[in-house]
Amino acid sequence: MTSSPVHDLECIDVSKKFGSVRAVDNVSFTIPSGSFFSILGPSGCGKTTLMRMIAGFEDPSNGDIKIKGKSVVETPPNKRNVKMVFQHLALFPMMNVYENIAYGLRCNGASKSEIEHRVRDVLDRIALPDVAHREIHQLSGGQKQRIAIARCMVLDPDVLLLDEPLGALDLKLREAMKIELKLLQHQFNTTFIYITHDQSEALVMSDHVAIMNEGQFEQIGTPQQLYHAPNTAFVAGFVGDSNRWSGTVAQAQGSDVKVETTAGLPLNCTLIGNNVPLVGEGVEIFVRPEFITVQRQLAKTDGDIDAGHNQLEGVIDSLLFNGANSRVLVRSQTNQLIEADVTLTGGTDDLKPGDAVHLIWHAQQTMCFRT
Repeated sequence: MTSSPVHDLECIDVSKKFGSVRAVDNVSFTIPSGSFFSILGPSGCGKTTLMRMIAGFEDPSNGDIKIKGKSVVETPPNKRNVKMVFQHLALFPMMNVYENIAYGLRCNGASKSEIEHRVRDVLDRIALPDVAHREIHQLSGGQKQRIAIARCMVLDPDVLLLDEPLGALDLKLREAMKIELKLLQHQFNTTFIYITHDQSEALVMSDHVAIMNEGQFEQIGTPQQLYHAPNTAFVAGFVGDSNRWSGTVAQAQGSDVKVETTAGLPLNCTLIGNNVPLVGEGVEIFVRPEFITVQRQLAKTDGDIDAGHNQLEGVIDSLLFNGANSRVLVRSQTNQLIEADVTLTGGTDDLKPGDAVHLIWHAQQTMCFRT
């Protein structure tokens, strides 16, 4: 008989009520050892409350939290082998880098030689071996970020919690730190649990992401699964960019659905979910901008367009320039704005505002959810 695997973290039916408000509602999940796991959701969805319960700063109203297979619900925060990095880092400004990192080891009664060895080791692992005697104010934003992580990792936690730690950084540094954090997680091979409302952070860094909405997990999956195969309309709309329409079912056969949008646009869609909708039932439709082909003129005549394709005509209203991979906003004949990705070369053939265009995309890339 094989024993079940021990996970670094396991939450079982965890809930938290504040009066009549259920901030976290029966959340269950497990995280394998050495994973980068993100909890992604809008402000107020309950993700910070969940993290505070894992850290021990809030008590769950019901449910259990296990670390390395052992319940910690009755364990105070300072006795849990969990460390937390906050958005504002909370480094001690009156201490230099060495003293900041050594602080927790001194509190634990480590010897001077052990502290020296472990601080030097962790500085090497975060690729900052020469900053031990610098003052905190002498560090860049990215260096402070790494020192805050090193101060936690020197204590060898089972789980490191990161509560929107990049929120206070400027855009360029935030982009660089996404890669940095992923590399650090691999370097330490410790389970990172990362909370954010920024989908780019979650998708770039994570092995798995939980999408949280109104206190519950809508879906847990790899970034690729959440992006390409969302289970719900909320996930489809929250992860990545999408054109979105509301409509009613005109015809349904299996997962192939024909929809009439509220703006009068007929669309061929692929139903997400097992229950075939009824004619007249309301649906939400999502199409990602990169799946829409923009042409100045159709390569085929109207009669030759594949039955599984959608098409419409419009005029480019504006160009959102972002180098070779840019985006156009196309105003349709029904006065809707539709986003589509285009490739620009800098040549005279590039699309520009005012150009009349045809948009074409396949029904398989048109996700349809029952409302």
